[in-house]
Amino acid sequence: MFPFTKYSKIYYIFSGFLIVVSVASLIFFGLKFGIEFTGGSNMEIEFNPPAGGQRPSNEEISNSLLEFDLGEIIVQPTGNNGAVLRFKGVDEAQHQQILSKLNESFLVQENNFQYIGPSVGNELKNKTLISISLALLVITLYIAFAFRKVSKPVSSWKYGVTSLIALFHDIIIPLGVFSVLGKFYHIEITVPIIAALLTIIGFSVHDTIVIFDRIRENILRKGNNEFRQTIDLSLNQTVGRSISTVFTVLIVMFALFFFGGITLKYFSLALIIGIAAGTYSSIFIASSLLITWKEWDDRRLLKKG
Repeated sequence: MFPFTKYSKIYYIFSGFLIVVSVASLIFFGLKFGIEFTGGSNMEIEFNPPAGGQRPSNEEISNSLLEFDLGEIIVQPTGNNGAVLRFKGVDEAQHQQILSKLNESFLVQENNFQYIGPSVGNELKNKTLISISLALLVITLYIAFAFRKVSKPVSSWKYGVTSLIALFHDIIIPLGVFSVLGKFYHIEITVPIIAALLTIIGFSVHDTIVIFDRIRENILRKGNNEFRQTIDLSLNQTVGRSISTVFTVLIVMFALFFFGGITLKYFSLALIIGIAAGTYSSIFIASSLLITWKEWDDRRLLKKG
């Protein structure tokens, strides 16, 4: 039987480093939200270069629109000849002027244009924060309720709090990665990425509950005298299932990342990072935290005694 919890300090150091780097990135770089959250215009175009010609560079596209005072213009290439342009909100008259200018400079075909007002974006951002917060709260309460019959050697509510800590670990790491991508590559937080984060929460907590449920079964069967050994036994019994499940999911996610469209590319990237972090935290962090918490309680009781 492999002693997973024996190396908990190594797990804490590694995860602590990732969390500190992610939080620092969020503080200094922040997140670059898409127009769904900030408001603005989104134009998808397809260039029609002459035979043997190439799509114009991002700088050439941005320079061709300087006269319209569009603020920061983000140009994201798609496919062989396509591009997505994001800039501040414009009315329909200015939209047509921009399209005419692009046609005059490069000869393009517009595939889609979308304008979202700032009030709609703020409302969507607030609803996203509320939905994520409610999801985390309900998950914590559910785990505390589900483990109510296992009150020793660790109280049932501590299972819920431990899973919440693991979920924070699983969400903050992909957010840190996207803050770096937003700073240097203009990758934005869009609705599909928010959906990926909610999926990560569900996937991660499911993996954690499977392990916790096996711990509960072993405690009820064997008693709680050897809590560390019980957790190591439970991890050895479930680790194969966890790894095989995540490996199967990651195969699909990598396929979407390399062969999917631009929207699926970053949706799948968020899932790859989050699911990998979630599997790691479920196996190495969540269970180790239960033991650490128990040891803290034991030391506190000894001091009181």
